[in-house]
Amino acid sequence: MDPAQQAFLLLRTVFTVAPLVFGLDKFTNLLADWTIYLAPQATALVPLPAQSLMYAVGVVEILAGIAVAVRPRFGSLLVAAWLAGIIINLLLLGAFFDVALRDFGLLVGALALNRLSRRTAAPARA
Repeated sequence: MDPAQQAFLLLRTVFTVAPLVFGLDKFTNLLADWTIYLAPQATALVPLPAQSLMYAVGVVEILAGIAVAVRPRFGSLLVAAWLAGIIINLLLLGAFFDVALRDFGLLVGALALNRLSRRTAAPARA
C-alpha cells in the first residue's frame, strides 16, 4: 500500500475514534472532569452551567468524529477548527499549556489529514 494512503488511513482512524471517545466521555466524565478545562469566559459567553456546556461540547465532538469517518476532507477541517477553539479556551484559562501544545500538534495532524484526503480518498468518500 502507498505510504500516503497508509498515513491517510491512520489519521482518519485516529480523528474518527478520538473525537467519538472524548465526546462520549463528556457525558460520563470517566476519563476526566472536563469542566476544569473550561475558561470562565466560555461560561460567561454561553449562560449554561459548565457541565451542560460540556454536554454540548460532547455532541459537537461526536459529530466531528462522524464527519471525519464519512467526509474526511470536510471533517478534518471541522476537527482542526474545533482544536483551535480548545487551544484558545486553554490559553484564556491560563493553565494546561501542555494540553494546548498537544492539541496544536493534533490540529496540525488534522490539517495533514485534510491535505492527504485530497489525494488519497476515493471521490465518493472525499
